[in-house]
Amino acid sequence: MDIPQGRYAWTAKVGERGQIVIPKEAREIFGIKPGDTLLLLGDKKRGIAIVDSQQFKQLTETLFKAQLQKGGKEE
Repeated sequence: MDIPQGRYAWTAKVGERGQIVIPKEAREIFGIKPGDTLLLLGDKKRGIAIVDSQQFKQLTETLFKAQLQKGGKEE
């Protein structure tokens, strides 16, 4: 099976306290360091996605600014 470049898959076990360990290779590739905050997004049909909260914040700010430029009201 050919895996597209830049696509990865890992496994992680859930511990008794509900904690998971992000594999070292994944942490290195995505620059995840101890103390970083990650955002978990869930969809019952599609599963869970883990997103760097800083990137999510930047995306949200961009979306809100675009909405305001299109005539949306700021409350």
